[in-house]
Amino acid sequence: MRRRTVLATAVLAAVAAPGVARAAEPGPSVTARGTTLLDARAIYFVSYDGLVNNNSFQKNGLLTYKGYQYAAWYTATRDAVVGRRALGATTWSAVTLPHRLKSDDSHNVVSMGVSKTDGRLHLNMDSHSDGFFYLKSVAGLLDSPASTGWSASAFGGVQTTLDGLALTSQFTYPQFVATPEGRLQLSYRAGVSGNGRNALAEYDGSTWRALGEWTSSTGTYTSAHGSSSARNMYLHGIDYDASGRLHAFFTWREQNGAVMCDGGGITNHDTGYVHSTDRGRTWRNDAGTLVGTTGTTDTVGIGDAGLVVDPLDPDHSLMNQESQATDSAGRPHAIISYVPGRFGQCTTGYVADRTAHGRAFHVRKNAAGSWQKTEIPVPLDSSQRTRLVLDRYDNAYAVLPYGRIAGASRASGYTDWTLLYDGGGLNAFGEVVVDEWRVRGDNTLSFLYQEKSTGTTPSALRVADFALPA
Repeated sequence: MRRRTVLATAVLAAVAAPGVARAAEPGPSVTARGTTLLDARAIYFVSYDGLVNNNSFQKNGLLTYKGYQYAAWYTATRDAVVGRRALGATTWSAVTLPHRLKSDDSHNVVSMGVSKTDGRLHLNMDSHSDGFFYLKSVAGLLDSPASTGWSASAFGGVQTTLDGLALTSQFTYPQFVATPEGRLQLSYRAGVSGNGRNALAEYDGSTWRALGEWTSSTGTYTSAHGSSSARNMYLHGIDYDASGRLHAFFTWREQNGAVMCDGGGITNHDTGYVHSTDRGRTWRNDAGTLVGTTGTTDTVGIGDAGLVVDPLDPDHSLMNQESQATDSAGRPHAIISYVPGRFGQCTTGYVADRTAHGRAFHVRKNAAGSWQKTEIPVPLDSSQRTRLVLDRYDNAYAVLPYGRIAGASRASGYTDWTLLYDGGGLNAFGEVVVDEWRVRGDNTLSFLYQEKSTGTTPSALRVADFALPA
């Protein structure tokens, strides 16, 4: 017994001693574990160059909680469905919900959220600048999944409010986020593209309440070509880090096309960043200066100083709603994509130009407090979005269109981006929906994708799993 204690003490001393080499942390890697089938005939139509079941900005279309994985989608008969499986299982159990997709609009995604205080699953769906549809499960459904009934009766009726709380008649982009205390927040846009405001609502385990709007659509933006007096802030995400800071990267979308060099482009410009240290009640720029207070007239606007961390004019088809993550030190990272200047200074058709010349970039705040940007040397070959994932060692992964995966190591300062998986055999349409919760839970990169089809012919919806460094 004494010998074991001596050996243990010696090992601890060696680890702690200055100058003693420590084992190198692994770099990025992915090992395919296979795929599972959600639906052999999921609804298929292309709208806004995307699919309603596979818009990567939906948070969360796929999530893992307490040993079970949950997914939500629309079937070929337009029914909204939620499915679950125990982690490691190869089959899913699906529940058809009492709602059908109302229009062929790929923005009308299903987003899920977990309220940890009462173990409920929440779903918000089928909205694009109009009313939304909301359901929540019975309390405790997620806390004891193996012994809790999984059927339509576990979910209440469809509502067009949040338990009586009416938000806005122009509602889009629901994103649920859990606070460190276990409350559930709902981020959404009020208004329309080019003239909208971001807002928050919060559920405490019994009641929803509106926190209010926190961004402004007013003010003047002037480019080299013209000016615009209205816009909306498109979020790349809204996420809490381990310390409880809420992070949000964004790009601005202008209402007036006069700001572009050509009408075939897109009016997105600049990558900005704000954060909140009080659960979204107030917002600060990167320097820590207060730039907005939620639910007041002093909201985050185009005229606030210190918002832009990567400037870019509207002539490069910058994508909105890409993705973000925070590392173990709470430093923010994002993926952005656009057509670099080496391919020209004026895009004339954003879908075609992004497909031909678009590139993704990794933007991050380093340990010195500076912002760095690195191009990911894999052509997009698509107009669509890329998802960012950080593993337990803070290695970065870009899940590119078609299910391709590139990676870069923290040890290199994220300069060694390389393609790790080429998407072979998936036949994925484009964007994928990443399970953010599972990456943190069991070192697995899990994403939902839909197979390519034509016209409105339904196609298979699947989940692919990849082991990350343990």
